[in-house]
Amino acid sequence: MNYRRYILPLMGTLILTAACRPKAETHLTDFVNPLLGTATLWEKADLGYERHNEKRTWGAEVFPGAALPNAMVQLTPVTMWNTGAGYQYEDTTILGFAHTAMGHWNYIDLPILPVTGEVSADDYASGYSHNNESARPGYYRVMLDRYGINAELTSTLRTGYHRYTFPDNAQRRLLVNVAHNQHPINDWKINPDGRFSFSGNQGNDFFYYAVADAPIDTIRIVESAKGSSPVAVVDFSSTHPANTVQLRVGISHVSVENARENLERETSGKSFDDVRCEADKTWEKLLAKIEVKGSDKRMKGLFYSTLYRSMLLPRLMSDVNGQYRDNRNNIVTDAGFRYYANPAFWDVYRNQLILLGMLQPDVASDIIKSTIDRGEKGDGFIPSYFHGDHAPTFIVGSYLRGIDDFDLDRAYRLCLKSAMVLGRDGRRYIEEYIANGYITDENLPDCPFWEEHKGGVTKTLEYAYDDYAVAQMARLRADSANYRTLMERSGNWRNLFDPSTGFWRGRVEGGAWLTPYDPYMPYFQQMYREANGWNSLFYAPHDPQGMVALYPSAKAVEEKLDSLFTEPWCGLEVHNMTGFIGNYCHGNQPGHNIPYTYCFIGKQEKCQERLNQIMDRFYDMGKERLAYAGMDDTGEMSAWFVLNAIGLYTYSPADPEYLVTVPIFDRIRLDLAGTPVTIKRKGHGTRITDITCGNTGHDSFFIPHGALLKAGSLTITVAAD
Repeated sequence: MNYRRYILPLMGTLILTAACRPKAETHLTDFVNPLLGTATLWEKADLGYERHNEKRTWGAEVFPGAALPNAMVQLTPVTMWNTGAGYQYEDTTILGFAHTAMGHWNYIDLPILPVTGEVSADDYASGYSHNNESARPGYYRVMLDRYGINAELTSTLRTGYHRYTFPDNAQRRLLVNVAHNQHPINDWKINPDGRFSFSGNQGNDFFYYAVADAPIDTIRIVESAKGSSPVAVVDFSSTHPANTVQLRVGISHVSVENARENLERETSGKSFDDVRCEADKTWEKLLAKIEVKGSDKRMKGLFYSTLYRSMLLPRLMSDVNGQYRDNRNNIVTDAGFRYYANPAFWDVYRNQLILLGMLQPDVASDIIKSTIDRGEKGDGFIPSYFHGDHAPTFIVGSYLRGIDDFDLDRAYRLCLKSAMVLGRDGRRYIEEYIANGYITDENLPDCPFWEEHKGGVTKTLEYAYDDYAVAQMARLRADSANYRTLMERSGNWRNLFDPSTGFWRGRVEGGAWLTPYDPYMPYFQQMYREANGWNSLFYAPHDPQGMVALYPSAKAVEEKLDSLFTEPWCGLEVHNMTGFIGNYCHGNQPGHNIPYTYCFIGKQEKCQERLNQIMDRFYDMGKERLAYAGMDDTGEMSAWFVLNAIGLYTYSPADPEYLVTVPIFDRIRLDLAGTPVTIKRKGHGTRITDITCGNTGHDSFFIPHGALLKAGSLTITVAAD
């Protein structure tokens, strides 16, 4: 196996990094490969079915460019418009270097491409080779073959720093895609702002200020002859003697003036290499919050690459002066916290947000404060994302883990309204859910996969868990009446369990079971969200024992779980469900809690066998070993790996505890919310024989957060089954 894929994509990166530290040192950033997750799956053995559609299956949809943790800037190559993060490893041309990326279908702002010669708005992409491409935390480099330009990128929190080395005697130009984003832009501007700078806006809430180290001759708009977006061309003076042009681009969501201040305060007096080294040190400090020993190079590379990926988002939205633009489009000053974008709650509430709080509690606290601000300035509901609710899970789970420097009463009011009141920004179908104890579905036997419907089963299961989370807030606020109501509703997941099939199944209006019923059929949102019946099993994180008690016996649960992992996938090509073990799909989130069910029926070793199989198989797939089983979804897939690799999984993230699994490392030193904790694995195998927290034996697979902090150590003794 080629370990270079996990450690360093290009040897040249080592040489560049040597300036940041002594050559003999090996740092944790050396184990991170930002290209991991950028490839797409193509083969049947990886996908689980044969491809027939022209449309690509979803890759991890991650960006490989330069960024700091939770930064405003993600300076990254774009190979394709209208794709997840703008970059797909198998693409052969680069369209520009954008200043933001997320991993969903938005945030590709201000792409800039260095060019030479004549410029066309319809034909400017450059070919490139992966042999001349490298990436590491805070740094990206590629050779643009069409123009012979070596492009290097690094960044601060709010400024992208470009270094372009042009061929001798070439006309040095920048093509600025002022009107291109993942979505059409109607309002844009670019202005000369002195001999060495330009500024403007792209949309109504994205502003930029750029400074070059070469004098600018002209800035002109080149229109398209084919209906494409116009582009701006920045021509540098031919009198500038150097071949290298360095460009610093500050961005802001408030104003051009703030973009300029961001740039000046973060990069003034600093060279490209200064900023690159600072980025490396920032990542080294964060990655060092988890130090691991006792595994092969491949697993160490996967671990630090997934930890890196887990810490990139959500994005910072406030400027160095503290200002941000709120969701009423007002400019706020001196709020007292850093303002962050809304997290992708449906995707990341399971693990990534809790992992973020474990390692960076100050960031988690500010994300919660931002969420409260956004809810109070909206319609009074807690902000949600995509499908379901789930902010309450993050908020109360963080509070109970000691992140409590925010106003819980304000958060509770928003969460309670979302749980009780129908509204545009609240939970969909909440009145039906309250009245019936579930959300109905329609009989649609020929429902195409991609159709949007109610998703009644998934919504019911997830609303029940959200009710549990809000109930914990009610308990903390001594609101006994709402606590009782919400705890009663938190059992609504039982209402859609069909004992005749052993699946959670849709009901139609009136209460009858939806028929015909096929648990193998995947849906986008008919009954289930991006799942089938198999991948919607065993979801009641707050009551796992009650969940398994619905079956006749522990043996029946075991047989159901065994069947999930052995019954073959139906063969349908569904581009957002990839990476199968039987019918278990690791390429999408809904089933990620299922393997742990074995722990609640006395078969923990079977759980661990599946966890080991998933970690070994689904994080470096494909020909190049650079593909995930599915979308990373702003860090959820990566955080799943990180937590299981260290032996602590957030099975019920609303509760301040972790489900203990077998670490893949012999020893882990974890900086848990500022407190050092050591995790040791004794022995080899899949069966946990003993758990010791500090010097005290522990008779449960769940370890409380507070107990772990107090003891400072966790020893997990294992044996071969």
